[in-house]
Amino acid sequence: MKKFMDKNFMLSNKTAEKLYHDFAADMPIFDYHCHLSPQMIYEDVPFDNITQIFLGGDHYKWRYMRSCGLDEKYMTGNAPDEEKFKAFCGALQYGIGNPLYHWTHLELQRYFGIDTVIREDTAEKIWEKANKIIKNTKMSPAKLINDSNVAVICTTDDPVDSLEWHRKIKEKGHVKAKVLPAFRPDFMINIDKPTFKGYIEKLSNVVNAGISTYADLIDAIYKRIAFFAENGCKISDHALDSVPFEPTNAAEVDAIFKKALAGEELTQVEVDKYKSFTLIKLGEKYSELGWTYQLHIGALRNNNSRMFEKLGADTGFDSISDYCIAAPLSKLLNALESESKLPKTILYTLNPKDNYVLATMLGNFQGSEVAGKIQFGSGWWFNDQRDGMTEQMKALANLGALNKFVGMLTDSRSFLSYTRHEYFRRIMCNILGTWVENGEFPDDMDTLETIVKGISFNNAKNYFGIEV
Repeated sequence: MKKFMDKNFMLSNKTAEKLYHDFAADMPIFDYHCHLSPQMIYEDVPFDNITQIFLGGDHYKWRYMRSCGLDEKYMTGNAPDEEKFKAFCGALQYGIGNPLYHWTHLELQRYFGIDTVIREDTAEKIWEKANKIIKNTKMSPAKLINDSNVAVICTTDDPVDSLEWHRKIKEKGHVKAKVLPAFRPDFMINIDKPTFKGYIEKLSNVVNAGISTYADLIDAIYKRIAFFAENGCKISDHALDSVPFEPTNAAEVDAIFKKALAGEELTQVEVDKYKSFTLIKLGEKYSELGWTYQLHIGALRNNNSRMFEKLGADTGFDSISDYCIAAPLSKLLNALESESKLPKTILYTLNPKDNYVLATMLGNFQGSEVAGKIQFGSGWWFNDQRDGMTEQMKALANLGALNKFVGMLTDSRSFLSYTRHEYFRRIMCNILGTWVENGEFPDDMDTLETIVKGISFNNAKNYFGIEV
């Protein structure tokens, strides 16, 4: 029997151990997509206790706790922090098979040096020891980032954001990593949402120009793209529940846009025409600037209306959708490629049924500008676990170039989530090591070192073009 989560955790053979410890473990982290708060990074207020770090904003943990029948006061409510922590520990004690069990123990080991197994009867001991370390080290967002060997952080930022915190972080110089914005224009894409008209007014105020036509809108959003570029941005991000594509033209989209501003109801075809045309216009600009286009596909959001009204979005009430995406995605990418304006693109699926759809889609649109121009994004959200990561990498290896994969990202609001890069690297090295041990790939350590270091960090550094 193997020891619980020892140094060879997740590594099932000697080759996997060598690949991880010699090549992967010490590589820097390129976290090109996350939801960390740049304001928190700048202000760098030390945490008071482990609950603030463990449970603050972490809807993965909230979701698990709800499944265990715990009252909402222990997640988003007003229960004392110590009670929240102990409630979480009591629930996680039985979390066999859930990646949270591994992530949380890795967080304890790496940031607190605590090897104690999480149980209801060890919660108080962990609480006291962790809080002592937090107090003595003045553990803060910047300290956690600096201690994690992070080279680049790309946050997720709305086009109307002033980016003041990114500039202040750079001026303050307290974070070793580059902290850069990423452009997330979902509100101006989602013409079918009740927030759309108000958002256009907000965008108009930010650019100090009226927006009454679609041409005005594109001019405004291009100005914001230029502003983001001036502040170091090289990555965009789009959340697409489904992939819209309907053939249209500028005049038709202008009429649809004006109809929405007038508060008139749109048909689904009109919505898709606006969205697909706008995604193309944005993609053209990203290509011009050398940005990367991220498409996160397949979430079914805010399913619980009662809890959405109470807590808002991103609180643990989303799931996987089951749209058909192949044909519209192909048409969207081809619309850009046909004009030689397809940017570097990363495709993510929340539904693993589409792993092979995306892995085969890559080969249709690759280019010589950069290796792996079209990427199959890492196991995302509900696939951010051993089986999800393994199936994503195997699909990519079967159908494309795994060796050019840009690897892992945290996609998280937690400053402890860098352990997910370790988790990913261990899983990746175990896959490669197993292939070598089974005689499916030669025991060529020079080649394997290049592959492992590439997927861990080097591919992302080369792909995004951000100096580190």
